[in-house]
Amino acid sequence: MTPISKLRAIAECKCPRCRKGPIFSGRIYSFKGQVTNEYCSYCNLRFEREPGFFYVSMFISYAMNVAEMISISVAAYVLGVALTYENLWAYIAIIVVGVFLFAPLNYRYSRVFLLHWLTPGLGYVPGITQDPKIKP
Repeated sequence: MTPISKLRAIAECKCPRCRKGPIFSGRIYSFKGQVTNEYCSYCNLRFEREPGFFYVSMFISYAMNVAEMISISVAAYVLGVALTYENLWAYIAIIVVGVFLFAPLNYRYSRVFLLHWLTPGLGYVPGITQDPKIKP
């Protein structure tokens, strides 16, 4: 079986160590919400490496949010919303709607980026197998 690439593992929100177990349970847009699993169901990796580990993902989410707001503003301008004082509330409304639509994606992918790219010492281990003796 061929291993999953890093980009595909990030896109599918898979564990950074085995690239098989899901990081989240639940769908992105659901009333129950998405929940970060405590352990990988395949290799038993603890996702929250230390208490407060995912606080760093707030900064990643902030950067993603700023980039999305700028992109939404530029797209609104290109699509014909004139950049005038009269259209100020239209721009604000468009940006707020975009922020709310992208919030679940920001939550999910800020944690995935933190685990895959910004956690030192946590990398892919090819050939790791599921060990039933190590369950938490």
